Amino acid sequence: MTTEILVIDDDPDIRQLLRTCFEREGYSVSEASDAASARTALAKGGVNLVTLDLTLGRDDGLSLAREIRANGDIPIVMVSGKGDAVDRIVGLELGADDYISKPFNLREVLARVRAVLRRRDAGGISVLTAEAKHESYQFGGWTLDATSRALKDSSGTIRELTTGEFNLLEIFVRRPHRVLSRDEIMDLLKGHDYSPLDRSIDALVSRLRKKIDDDGSNAAYIKSVRGIGYMLATDVRRI
Repeated sequence: MTTEILVIDDDPDIRQLLRTCFEREGYSVSEASDAASARTALAKGGVNLVTLDLTLGRDDGLSLAREIRANGDIPIVMVSGKGDAVDRIVGLELGADDYISKPFNLREVLARVRAVLRRRDAGGISVLTAEAKHESYQFGGWTLDATSRALKDSSGTIRELTTGEFNLLEIFVRRPHRVLSRDEIMDLLKGHDYSPLDRSIDALVSRLRKKIDDDGSNAAYIKSVRGIGYMLATDVRRI
């Protein structure tokens, strides 16, 4: 099945540039110049990844990113002229999988898009047989399956995580009760082919907390350690 990329940008030259780049690599490409046309394209289904400009004329790209993330788990790669650290952090906090500043190098854009799709594919349907043993971890009422890359709550329902959120949680469950500095977390995430900014670690932790601390137990699993970093402050059982 062909991978479809939706390019959302109000600049027709940028859209054409990205379309040509992606189509040369065998991707199927659709375009949207504003939030309304983006919603129409997404409603049709079949979109596997979105590239999103933060400045869409009268529309707000960040609001659109929030809407896309609220309605599903389609990977979002922000490609924007807003390149300062604050914009990057806000974009990542909203659930973007990567952020590329304009002007950009097409080879870098293509490499990052491939990396995001590769990470997402790794979190999709497992190619293991049904009899294969999965590497899973339990903490509180949660079960993290590191093989099929799924997080399940106490009822067995799969809970949606972005690629960055899953990778971060996996790092913590493999190191319970160990304080990890931001630098250590960044280095470990890079091992997942994911290179966040220093301050974006705080945003990523905040997003993850909101998702795993709402299990009704009032447990705060990820603790802040002043001046150092973060720690998963609960016992973990490998199953």
